[in-house]
Amino acid sequence: MSVYLSGLIWVLGASVAAAVIGYLVRRLGQDEGRPSNNDAAGQVFTIVSGLQAVVLAFVLVTLFDTVADAREGAYREAQALVSVSWAVDSLPAPTGDEARELSVRYLRTVVGEEWPVMQEGGQVVGQGWAVLDRLRAAVLQAPADGEFEKDRKTEAITQLGQVYEERHERVTRAFDRGVVAVVWLVLILGSVVCVLLPNLFGGTRLFPHIVLVSTLAGALALLLFAIFQLQNPFSGGSRIGPDAFMWALERLGQS
Repeated sequence: MSVYLSGLIWVLGASVAAAVIGYLVRRLGQDEGRPSNNDAAGQVFTIVSGLQAVVLAFVLVTLFDTVADAREGAYREAQALVSVSWAVDSLPAPTGDEARELSVRYLRTVVGEEWPVMQEGGQVVGQGWAVLDRLRAAVLQAPADGEFEKDRKTEAITQLGQVYEERHERVTRAFDRGVVAVVWLVLILGSVVCVLLPNLFGGTRLFPHIVLVSTLAGALALLLFAIFQLQNPFSGGSRIGPDAFMWALERLGQS
């Protein structure tokens, strides 16, 4: 199902439910004394809605930053791997050819095997770590006699450490969801309370009241839907593709 269609269903479903509840409260509830509740209910609504807005904004901003960092991290990982291959090319044979072959194998493993698992939010297993360990062993065992070769070897080891670090962050983000169950409980219950509290207000006509509560419910549902889509940077509406690793394959002449 399209992410836009899913979002529309979320918004319409919440709006309709809030409209029905508002209508039933006005039709079946007691109107007597409701206008006098405006001051007390307004104060409670202000506090609850303010807290809910802060929580929603904090979660959204955090997830937006996580998605942006995940995209940048993928490019840092791919760039570092290309830098390893280029640095090792300056070392005596056959280290350069072996490092390039292992780098290409690693990239293809990420694109073909790991990325589909990450999109499903699963735990990445397989030969990715093993290929990196073989690449690291090849670099460490490479002979380096001159000063230039030693510098190239040091650079390759440094860049390889960057690959390990970014890989760990990438596979962790895909498996470890950004919003835990207790936060979802706070977000959902807080949104429900924000939608129900306006039903205590008096003085407004039925139609404007239904429009107000349904609009509020739709807006909150849209924010919750955005949070749901941003949980995993590699799937949903925030889907990050393996473009960085495809780029790295092109740089290594394996497009």
